[in-house]
Amino acid sequence: MKLTGAQILWETLVREGVEVVFGYPGGANLPIYDAMLDYPVRHVLTRHEQGAAHMADGYARASGRVGVAMATSGPGATNLVTGIATAMMDSSPVVFITGQVASRFIGFDAFQETDVTGITLPITKHNYLVTRTEEIGPTLREAFYIARTGRPGPVLVDIAKDAQQNAIEWEYNGGPIKMRGYRPDLRPGTRQIQQALEMIAAAKRPLILAGQGVLLSNAMSELREFAERANIPVAMTLLGIGCFPATHPLNLGMMGMHGEAWVNHAIQEADLLLAFGMRFDDRVTGNVNTYARNARKIHIDIDPAEINKNIKVDLGLVGDLRDTLRQILEHLEPQEHTDWLAHITEMKGDSAVRDVQNLPPDGHLYAAHVIHDLWRTTGGNVLVTTDVGQHQMWSAQYFKQDHPHMWITSGGLGTMGFGLPSAIGAKIARPDQEVWTIVGDGGFQMTQAELSTAAQENVKVNVAIINNGFLGMVRQWQEFFYERRYAATPMRSPDFVKIAEAHGLTGLRVTTREEVIPAIQRAGRTEGTVVIDFRVEQEDSVYPMVPTGADLHNMIRRPVPNRIVETAQDEI
Repeated sequence: MKLTGAQILWETLVREGVEVVFGYPGGANLPIYDAMLDYPVRHVLTRHEQGAAHMADGYARASGRVGVAMATSGPGATNLVTGIATAMMDSSPVVFITGQVASRFIGFDAFQETDVTGITLPITKHNYLVTRTEEIGPTLREAFYIARTGRPGPVLVDIAKDAQQNAIEWEYNGGPIKMRGYRPDLRPGTRQIQQALEMIAAAKRPLILAGQGVLLSNAMSELREFAERANIPVAMTLLGIGCFPATHPLNLGMMGMHGEAWVNHAIQEADLLLAFGMRFDDRVTGNVNTYARNARKIHIDIDPAEINKNIKVDLGLVGDLRDTLRQILEHLEPQEHTDWLAHITEMKGDSAVRDVQNLPPDGHLYAAHVIHDLWRTTGGNVLVTTDVGQHQMWSAQYFKQDHPHMWITSGGLGTMGFGLPSAIGAKIARPDQEVWTIVGDGGFQMTQAELSTAAQENVKVNVAIINNGFLGMVRQWQEFFYERRYAATPMRSPDFVKIAEAHGLTGLRVTTREEVIPAIQRAGRTEGTVVIDFRVEQEDSVYPMVPTGADLHNMIRRPVPNRIVETAQDEI
């Protein structure tokens, strides 16, 4: 049959299983939008292309499928860049489709022409410039294949306008995709598996470092079986949260810059680190020269580029984590590490669980109150997305995640503005799941226009704004390292309640601890998106904190007397 390039695009997307597209139309992708009306795909009109990118990212992370975002050429395409980089750093499978000026104008500075493939080359897993109609179908199939296989990541397809408009005789080719040089199905050898088993058997103080790769490979069951059989405690990266139940006795909590103190000390004292699907990011290691000096290191990752990139390891196993763990489990013998686990418990001391109940009667509302009460009130059975900053770290500390794929945050790039649009994408992916986004007053204002998207699309997400009147994390650094010289961090915000109401949504304001739980409960039973403005203590800080470049065990601890007392678990 004879189809235009735009029709071929939609035919291919439908056959790839695409049901939802997030985007914004313009002149260079108008043929694509015109053809869209004839296909069974839901289009979500965002208020900014960055919002479309984050929604597609949140959709991908919540669903496990490839997300799709669209934009026109020039400023439309460049507005996607932050979202593309976010997806790249966090290994999210998203296909970005942009319109481009007609092929005869490319390279002549035509209206709204931008070399988007050149701009995004460093922040995509792969990208394409399509100038011929015949290339659209095969290129899109390759794009989806690359995005979802191996280490997932974003792929951009830039399509010239005349390629969208021209018509050709076309028949869908659903055969296997073969790409020279791209071999994502790698498996470690038998000798490497045996070497890993020998190192595990010899260890007296082993520790598992679990990253997002556990979630991406769906290796949660294998990780749990491994940890329980070998009796090895598990620490997680920020993006690994949820891959191992928070309430499991072997779960130590989060590592790194704002991780638990006992976790960082355990890493420094371990004699074997088992790094599963994590990349030894600088926020995890601190000073690499003093990182886990006494530990041998086994690193399992699907991306060979990550092995020995940041931390030199004793054994690198390249392959899908789930498959690799299954190979190891075939021969892994039960073990006991009673003394090591007892030592870690002793390091926890009376800081094992933070108790936010016992505060001085100063009438202040703390961010920890809000997040702790949200966790307790919802039973933790909600999908949480966050923005970036202090509230993100408090959420990682106080909202205990027992289930996988219920925690979505921007880790590698640290993108402010990620929270709200990613929550909308996640809710569209999982419409029966209650979704909350925890955001700061700074990051929320970057993409708050997407409230209008939620209203138009009738998407129900609950927004918890941790409003402290500052760019909080930057203010904290200024307090610690710049003698409280608060340059450009005090922030005046609009009336968030009125902002919500202006969009036809529900807005609430909370200023005291007593109001927190009723507001959370009301949000849960209210139709449509609810925005809650939590006015919290302005100059509270996230503890512990490893200063940039410091040794991992050299943490800044909460001053005594504490604002938020750390007590034993039986008091919470």
